[in-house]
Amino acid sequence: MKATLKPGLTHRFSYKVPENKTVPYTYPEAPEIASMPKVFATGFMIVLMEWVCTQLLAPHLDPGEGSVGVHVDVSHIAATPAGMTVTVDVECIEVVGPRLAFKVKAHDGIDLIGEGRHERFVVMWDKFNSRLAAKVAKADKLRVASGV
Repeated sequence: MKATLKPGLTHRFSYKVPENKTVPYTYPEAPEIASMPKVFATGFMIVLMEWVCTQLLAPHLDPGEGSVGVHVDVSHIAATPAGMTVTVDVECIEVVGPRLAFKVKAHDGIDLIGEGRHERFVVMWDKFNSRLAAKVAKADKLRVASGV
């Protein structure tokens, strides 16, 4: 991680919400979810906020580095129908070693739709992927041992 990553950095990104980012598309196999209104899903709003944080981070990371989300504390306070554009503003508010905190806010041009705090952790992708591969191998062994 470069020394240029400091609190106070901001970034903005706008995204037009497609129909496939609305609530019924999150779990279409669940009738309770599939019958809900076609509004921007909370989960997709949070991932959009994460995306904007990663955009802010990108020029400040060294080769082979990336980041993973480790904490989300976000409200979703207004519905946004498909076709509207959501603008997300993020601000880096804390850098403690590889742990980063962001203030996040989303607006759809009419309403503030969500805001809160998001934390990310900077990782080396090769180490992260190696740990993930080891977990998959362990899960495969457990499946074979249990006969599943």
